[in-house]
Amino acid sequence: MDITLILKVAGVGILISVLNMILEKTDRKDWASLTTLAGVIIVLGMVLNEISGLFNAVRTMFQLY
Repeated sequence: MDITLILKVAGVGILISVLNMILEKTDRKDWASLTTLAGVIIVLGMVLNEISGLFNAVRTMFQLY
């Protein structure tokens, strides 16, 4: 695992939080909720990709096919 994943997650988090604050200031709370949900889905996709790689590494280490 590299530090780039941590930086990507932090970048998405900062971007979504700024966008969320802007949308809440303009009274668009429904769009703010949707952008937060989109951010969670994006980060979950990035993390699931890494977890998949981890499971594949464990599978090859123990020779489970």
